[in-house]
Amino acid sequence: MDLYEYQARDLFEAHGVPVLRGITATTPDDARSAAAELGTPVVVVKAQVKTGGRGKAGGVKIAKSPDEAAARAEEILGLDIKGHVVKTLMIAEGADIVEEYYFSVLLDRANRQYLAMCSVEGGMEIEQLAEERPEALARVPVDPVVGIDEAKARQIVEEAGFDAETGAKIVPVLIKLYDVYVNEDATLVEVNPLVKTGSGEIIALDGKVTLDDNAAFRHPDHEALVDNAATDPLEVRAKGKGLNYVKLDGQVGIIGNGAGLVMSTLDVVAYAGEEIAAKPKPANFLDIGGGASAEVMANGLEIILSDDQVKSVFVNVFGGITACDAVANGIVQAFDLLAKRGDEVTKPLVVRLDGNNAEEGRRILTEAALPRLEQVDTMDGAAKRAAELAGAAN
Repeated sequence: MDLYEYQARDLFEAHGVPVLRGITATTPDDARSAAAELGTPVVVVKAQVKTGGRGKAGGVKIAKSPDEAAARAEEILGLDIKGHVVKTLMIAEGADIVEEYYFSVLLDRANRQYLAMCSVEGGMEIEQLAEERPEALARVPVDPVVGIDEAKARQIVEEAGFDAETGAKIVPVLIKLYDVYVNEDATLVEVNPLVKTGSGEIIALDGKVTLDDNAAFRHPDHEALVDNAATDPLEVRAKGKGLNYVKLDGQVGIIGNGAGLVMSTLDVVAYAGEEIAAKPKPANFLDIGGGASAEVMANGLEIILSDDQVKSVFVNVFGGITACDAVANGIVQAFDLLAKRGDEVTKPLVVRLDGNNAEEGRRILTEAALPRLEQVDTMDGAAKRAAELAGAAN
């Protein structure tokens, strides 16, 4: 889960990272009141969107009075920044910036460790710096067992090229930022820029944090950070039902058992759709897992069928721990459950069963004679048929 800047700022403050005061606003009047409350000669009106490039898009503006803050807020609210419409602002204290730096710590999956990146050149997009001047970006491996202690923090600032005086001030800040990373179960903590002010203070001016959803059970307080208004309603409903669902922009609903199989199914459907005039694409990722019950299958079908974009559904199951006959019975029962809920299946389903007890599973579905359900023996054939049905419905 990516956090908004104001949420990252609050987490930083809770862990002792030096930050400036900031107040959220959703209207120009809110912005005026926030600027007055901060009481500083200069405030910064900042769009709160989960994407980069806000400054270039006009989403960050300076204001020198409460009335000017309200005027800048009116300019920014409703702005479309890379597909993200600005609905919330953060009104932050202005800072006397002398120098800008960059720091991040992230999960390095390939090497099964953490990676700290740091540069004396902050403020610009780090991807641009890494491409144009890679030598200006220090990359320091971090052992998860040891973490970023004082010795590691000193190594980071030295490799980044800080002078001794500035480096000494940055070291404790890096340690605190690592505390955020570990204690909040983050996969990314980034500060760009980390600044030095005219008085010599080191301040995290703009933060980006990504939290690991797999660790959410350890952090009940993280639920308050979820922005359901910005999340697709179908994904919110699916999460409430305990489904591993991601909405995509397509017409063929996908249900499979196992993340790898579902990913492969997305590819096969996409390829099949290219051969059809309407070019249907996968409409979602939905992994019902290895032990899917009838209720799980019904919930999955309910979510997919309620997507107006979906024109057909492809159920792709490989029987392993859960045999195909159990899955077939689950599909039959799912139709009954949906009918009792008033959500009868009105869109065509293509089912492919393979693996353990596949023949028995196919027999069960054949005898059930479920409306609008077709069986296809091969994955490629089933994908093609689902794409055809979706294309014909457009």
